Amino acid sequence: MKAESSSGASPIEVTGLEKRYGPLVAVDDVSFTVEQGEVFVLLGPNGAGKTTTVEILEGLRTADDGKARVLGLEPTSRRLAPRVGVMPQEGDLYAGIRTQEAVRLFARFYDDPLQPDALIEQLGLGDVRKTPYRRLSGGERKRLSLALALVGRPEVAFLDEPTAGMDLEGRATTWVIIDELRERGTAVLLTTHLLDEAERVADRIGILRHGRLVAHGPLAELTAGRVRELEFTVTSAIDVDELARALGVPVLVTRRDTYRIPDREPSPELVARLTQWLADRGVLVRRIEVGPRSLEDLYLEVTQ
Repeated sequence: MKAESSSGASPIEVTGLEKRYGPLVAVDDVSFTVEQGEVFVLLGPNGAGKTTTVEILEGLRTADDGKARVLGLEPTSRRLAPRVGVMPQEGDLYAGIRTQEAVRLFARFYDDPLQPDALIEQLGLGDVRKTPYRRLSGGERKRLSLALALVGRPEVAFLDEPTAGMDLEGRATTWVIIDELRERGTAVLLTTHLLDEAERVADRIGILRHGRLVAHGPLAELTAGRVRELEFTVTSAIDVDELARALGVPVLVTRRDTYRIPDREPSPELVARLTQWLADRGVLVRRIEVGPRSLEDLYLEVTQ
């Protein structure tokens, strides 16, 4: 019989979580919950504390302060094993084990697993069901890792960068499976560097920077009420500090040769001053656009 979580408790609860490595604070006073049937996505640059946070919840690391609970239990509790699915960022299996053998083996660990062969087909692994692990491509290994995390019908799923290295078909399949987990009532904590993935699957988003949760909430709320912004692409790189001084407003680099002026309603005068500044320096504008703030805008603002 499965152990029950605390009455009224969220499947995942994090309160004031801290993790230090000597003078380095990897996780700094982080708090959030993940509810039943919810997909919570953690974003942040490399080293922001995403994987450390997830590994504490998986019972692989211990926190120095704060509280972490999974289904009302300490993350290290053995009672969680049959109720939680884990897809690590980096995983490995015995080189000679075949895809089908691995999924069937893991299925035997659970009382009511998914049908292994059906899961293999759903994840697009049918053609490599008899292929040894050592011969699988990186994307195929990621799909197999996802299968092993889900075969036990978990109540809570930790997916650490689940589509990294996958092709477009694999990503699309993974997103459909995440939708199915939500419908099944599974609480999903997912990390990713892919903003389009976060926009596609997340019910709520948390953004970490230097171990701190600097933004947290549903995407619609995080971007709601924001004024329209001006984004432009030019033929060559420009000095953003010089431009910001000339215009009297911040200028952000979003990607190569593309820039954004955030958090203001662009006026015709501002647009004219911008284009004149570029013309004086012989820089041609390829595109200029005014639109609402996106997740990318928010992410760059809070992580830069």
